[in-house]
Formats: sequence, structure tokens, C-alpha cells
Amino acid sequence: MPRELVLENSEYREEMRGLKVPGGVYSHISGIDLVRAGDGEYYVLEDNLRVPSGVSYMLENRRMMARLIPEMFARQQIAPVERYPDALLEILRQAAPAGIDNPIVAVLTPGAANSAYFEHAFLAQQMGVELVEGADLFVREDAVYARTTRGAQRVHVIYRRINDDYLDPTVFRADSMLGVPGIFEAYRAGRVTLANAPGTGVADDKSVYPYVPEMIRFYLSEEPILHNVPTYQLRQADDLRYTLEHLHELVVKEVHGAGGYGMLVGPASTKAEIEDFRQRILAAPSN
Repeated sequence: MPRELVLENSEYREEMRGLKVPGGVYSHISGIDLVRAGDGEYYVLEDNLRVPSGVSYMLENRRMMARLIPEMFARQQIAPVERYPDALLEILRQAAPAGIDNPIVAVLTPGAANSAYFEHAFLAQQMGVELVEGADLFVREDAVYARTTRGAQRVHVIYRRINDDYLDPTVFRADSMLGVPGIFEAYRAGRVTLANAPGTGVADDKSVYPYVPEMIRFYLSEEPILHNVPTYQLRQADDLRYTLEHLHELVVKEVHGAGGYGMLVGPASTKAEIEDFRQRILAAPSN
């Protein structure tokens, strides 16, 4: 894939170069969006690796449906999902730095004002671990500690629900009030695990998505089990020409876009909206 898609990506973290992450694992939790097409096949719609969100709503939804429509579950073979918090805790504990037999896990949240705070609190409660904010943690001698009523308690694995930029004001955004000063040095020293690793947001980028099947072939010598949705890359002249001619049939996304913003759903858009989006594309096709 083109070097610039990685090295010029807004989520690329120069600070991660040469850093050996615990167990060699960068992405502990991945949120893979799937869609089932008219042919009955499932396709990968996009990958979310930076701070995947939303699983708590699925768990609560399933719990309410089982209570309100029990007959549906009696008639159908529906696979259970309630083990997710146990599986998540198991993955996080396995990610602890070497030599830690009984790792302490915490969920790091930006706080109650965050739109996904329900999920942060829900998962922490379901896993039986502490929910902490940046102000609850401090670093001493390259180790991370939580302030508790019983004094300082060492934390070995942090399931972080804040973006890279806000993790450590001494390394990333200096104005961050959400992170923990010194936490990146503790991470660099191998004294704490951050899940997911900083820099994994590169893989969220829509411009990286078309290359994932080839990554699988190259690195694993395997064929992808699930296929991508057919995708046109507008930095390429032929793809750009086809897309401009078929905007009314296509979904067009910004390469750095997330959460449904900055996109066109052609079949559901007016002619005016399509023409407005056409001008945005022409102004910066590679975006």
C-alpha cells in the first residue's frame, strides 16, 4: 500500500516506532461492522480499532428482548452473547506485562459527559474492575497507580476509552485534562499495557480498508473468509470518473470520517445534495 496512507495519516504515532508492545498485540478489541447483501453473503463494511464502541447496547438489547419476547428465543437457535464481558476481561488480563500473575485491570473513561459513558460504566461493572478517570491515576517510577480509599493500587492493564491525543499531556496534546502525565513512559517501559495500542487508528481509515484483503494474503498466506464491499478509491483517475458518473447509486465516505459524518448515501439523497457532494469530491478527490 502507498507509504503516505500510513505515514501521513492523522492517527499515525511516530512515538510508537520501535516500541515493542506487550505480547506483540496492538489491537485487543476490534469492532468490525458487517452487512448482509442481497446474495445472503456477509461483507465487512469497515474496521474500528482505535476505540471500538457500542457492544454494551447490543448486550442490553439482547437482555431486554429475551425478557420481552422469550418465545422468539424458544423457537430459534440464537447464539448467546452474555459471555462477552468475561471474554473481554480474559483478553485484557492476558495482555498484562510479563511476570504479572494476577494483573489489575481498569477502564479509563473521559468521564460522565462522554456520549459512550454508559458503556464504560457498564463494561467495568460487568467485568468487576475499576472505572477510572485520568485524575484517578498517577505514575511513579514508570508504574501506574490508582488512587483508592485504601491507598495507591498498582494497575497493570488499562482498557482505555479515550483517544490517543488525550492519553498523556507530556507526549501528545499538552492541553489534555483527560489523560495521565507519564503514562506513555510507563507504557514504553513495559510496566503497563494500553488496550488498544496508540496508533491503531490508522486502520480505521477508509483509505486503508481496501488494502486489508491483500494484507491478509501477504502476512498470513490465507484468503479472507469475509470479503470487503467493492470499493472505489478516488485518488485513482478511473475510479474517480466512475464514481462521479454513478453518485446516485453509491455511498461515498471521507477517508478520515467516522460515525456517519461527512458521507453521501446516493440512493437516499436529493439531486442538490449529490451535486453539492460532487463539488466536494472534485475539490479534493484523495480525501
